[in-house]
Amino acid sequence: MSIEQSLLQRRSTRSYTNDPLTLQEVSQLLWAAQGITDPRGFRTAPSAGALYPLEVYVVAGDVQDLTSGVYRYEPNEHQLVRTMDGDKRAELTEAALSQSFVAEGAVVLVFTAVYERTTGKYGDRGVRYVYMEVGHAVQNLCLQAAAMDLGVVTIGAFYDNEVAELLSVPRDEQPLYIIPVGRKQ
Repeated sequence: MSIEQSLLQRRSTRSYTNDPLTLQEVSQLLWAAQGITDPRGFRTAPSAGALYPLEVYVVAGDVQDLTSGVYRYEPNEHQLVRTMDGDKRAELTEAALSQSFVAEGAVVLVFTAVYERTTGKYGDRGVRYVYMEVGHAVQNLCLQAAAMDLGVVTIGAFYDNEVAELLSVPRDEQPLYIIPVGRKQ
């Protein structure tokens, strides 16, 4: 699919089938958002100073060949590292102001940021750069999902502390986005 067609197809989707995603599909979405594209470590989304403050977690509920649980994406190895067992989508729904479609996605991607990676170099202005970067990364994800005929919706309405606690993210990470992904109805 051309980039133009992906742009035309990209829409927020809040209804999903019960069909699972494949591990390859999840892999492709993660690569689109934060994958390595250059031997020097550059990624699919631009980053101020190439400091890469974003972390991506996969809350897996219904993915073929992937046990339900929470995983952290490691771009350098293009791999998932399990950080927690069990399907946490229902709990994440509660932390997302009870938006039911969060639990309906086969997976939910959660983007967090370690602001200090960027503000350490750029001061307070670095916060702005983090927001720009997460926008780039999530748009890549949304366009890739459109090209794969998958549904996504970007969610910014959630209780930050509850999401951070539920996913047991390190104290220096702050949740920025919740994105359920599934097959469109």
